[in-house]
Amino acid sequence: MTDISTGAARSLPQRARKSRFSAKAVLPYIFILPPVMYLAVFMFWPLARQIYLSFTKTRLINPSRSQFIGLDNYDRLLASPDFYSALHITVVYSVMAVVLGVALGTIAALALNRPFPGRTIVRAVLLFGWAVPNVAASLVWLWIFNERSGVLNRIVTGLGLDSVPWLTTTHMALPSVLLVTVWQVAPFVMLVMLAALQSVPEEVREAARIDNADKLNIFRAVTLPHVMPTLQLVSLLVAVWSIRRFDIIYLLTGGGPIGSTSTLIVKLRQTAFENHDLGLASAYGVIGLILALSVATIHALFNRHRAKRSMQ
Repeated sequence: MTDISTGAARSLPQRARKSRFSAKAVLPYIFILPPVMYLAVFMFWPLARQIYLSFTKTRLINPSRSQFIGLDNYDRLLASPDFYSALHITVVYSVMAVVLGVALGTIAALALNRPFPGRTIVRAVLLFGWAVPNVAASLVWLWIFNERSGVLNRIVTGLGLDSVPWLTTTHMALPSVLLVTVWQVAPFVMLVMLAALQSVPEEVREAARIDNADKLNIFRAVTLPHVMPTLQLVSLLVAVWSIRRFDIIYLLTGGGPIGSTSTLIVKLRQTAFENHDLGLASAYGVIGLILALSVATIHALFNRHRAKRSMQ
């Protein structure tokens, strides 16, 4: 009788430990369940719906009635000059936004990384472009670009030159949109790169100075390798944002003139809400998704290559 009661007493702590272990195993899944449900409802399901619509003939007038047509929408894209024009503009716009935005942001971060009087005020002023909402920034730049009363043309005419049609000519519209994009992207890059620069160990720089290394060699051998992962990540973010950017382009030019600023996302909007073709518009969206995933894949390959080199 005593042995039975002793065994039961020993089994109680074991059961308690098992229950604690099982609770610890389930607890992480409970915590991640709300964000997973949020992503499933507001991201993965709409994405799956869009991919499905790209294989159907669906009109905006009656979107609930879809006819499966396979790859016909993609055949129409590949046979359309408008698609290749939009793809070319998207690639040029994204590459230039990355090159100019990341370059200017990094240069600003290097300049602000040094102590000087009024540095806090200068940082706040330079961050203004990133803090302003896109719609408000676009409206301000519309006034700046105005051909008759805009600030830029007042400066140009004050120098004795003719006014420039910034947003109404095919050769100036895309550079003007790029100017606004870089103005908004560069402060974000500056903020991220400034944090990365301030995390570089000062003792490593001091050791390089003791070895008589100049500033250029210190940057190349010490600073750049330390901030390179951050530089690649911020370049990826700017590239993906540029591929999917809509509000600035649409508010400034509407994709014009004559489609000179019509990127894939602008073309998607035009196809869906002006031509009422949801199936073809979804195909444009899938192409944009593939383009963004390609950029992310290149970033992952660079990270893998860098990791292999660091292990050698």
